[in-house]
Amino acid sequence: MAQGAGWRTRYQVLFVIALAVLVAGFLSVAAVRHGFFDLRVYYGALHHWVRADGEIYDWLKPDSKYGFTYPPFAALVMLPLAYLNWTAAMVISVALTVLASALLIWWLVDPVARRTGWTRWFTLAVALCLAAAFEPMRETVNFGQVNMLLLFLVGADLLWLVAPVTPFGPRLPQRYRHFAGVGVGLATAIKLTPGIFIVYLLVTGRWRAALVASGTATAATLLAAGVAPDASREFWTTALWDTDRVGALSFISNQSWQGVVARLDPDHPSTPLWLLLVAATLAIWIWRVRATAAAGDEATGLALTGVVASLVSPVTWVHHLVWLIPALILLVDNAYAAPAGSRRRHWLLGFAIFAYLVLISRLVWIWERRFDGLLGFLGSNFYVWISVALLLALPRRDPGHLEVPGGAAESDRPGRRPSPRPLQFVGRPLTLRGE
Repeated sequence: MAQGAGWRTRYQVLFVIALAVLVAGFLSVAAVRHGFFDLRVYYGALHHWVRADGEIYDWLKPDSKYGFTYPPFAALVMLPLAYLNWTAAMVISVALTVLASALLIWWLVDPVARRTGWTRWFTLAVALCLAAAFEPMRETVNFGQVNMLLLFLVGADLLWLVAPVTPFGPRLPQRYRHFAGVGVGLATAIKLTPGIFIVYLLVTGRWRAALVASGTATAATLLAAGVAPDASREFWTTALWDTDRVGALSFISNQSWQGVVARLDPDHPSTPLWLLLVAATLAIWIWRVRATAAAGDEATGLALTGVVASLVSPVTWVHHLVWLIPALILLVDNAYAAPAGSRRRHWLLGFAIFAYLVLISRLVWIWERRFDGLLGFLGSNFYVWISVALLLALPRRDPGHLEVPGGAAESDRPGRRPSPRPLQFVGRPLTLRGE
């Protein structure tokens, strides 16, 4: 058996190496080089603010109309950039994104490994290779964006402090769960979009966590106002409302409902139509997340809220779609929870593969310059259609209380031949409910 395990490990190592080479080749062809554009904006604005004694929201990147668009608390968090050279800033940006991504993906794919009997390191390595090819992820890295750091803060909060079961076992002790909501609050103070997770906590009845999240966001904002009153005043009264700072709403990269509406009529986008789409989306989301919360399925609540944040935000550039990563992983998890050979497994896996392939393809960019006509309407908004499908079709689960014998999967134990099996829960097996 030990010899068989050794051969299995060799095959897995070779597979991961081959996949990594394949992904590297794909990235050499498909990845667009943005030269850390957004990181240059953060870097330049902070240097202008700290070193040149200027106003952070007055600075624009040379030969562009783009400036710092985040709340002042984000500037305080990014303050070390003002004291680093450019090379160090790039290295730290990539390292933090990779670390945050690896941890979040590990939390989400580990149940898949335990469910299927796959070796846990192998499952994570394959998932990370696939994530590297994911267009929103590679755009996040190439722009030097903060998306994955925000998703990590929210995911750590919901999966570890709010959830009735952590990614690796029973709920954390009460003394830690008092901090539930802090991650969501910090993410909201850094960038306003994660504020929808405060709404998520409210509509699912997590009143204490919602209060902590709101209090954290407020405290962070007041701290920034105390440290940088002029910058705070300018952001909340002027910069926040200046839509020209973020670019044209009809630009093909804006894969939100607002982008869909703007591309229908770039000169006069319909505000009532956008509001109607947002209201319908929020109604479906509230219905769905209340059901996932009642089932104790915090991971699906995280995934659905990430999808909805992408749909209802006025601006959702392609790199913001990293918020879809939890939903795609949970599609695979749900597929392997279904009986082998069942139509349910085939459908969920097929949908996951299709959605992933679309979201690595740069498909929407075919219509970057012209998106009129029926084909232009369908093709230029294809990532939006994927988001809508995820909102409607992602199953909810009843996780119960996860039992992790000895804190490790049996497939990682020396001399043990793994076999596919359902994920074990204390008291009851995992079940999937249709909606």
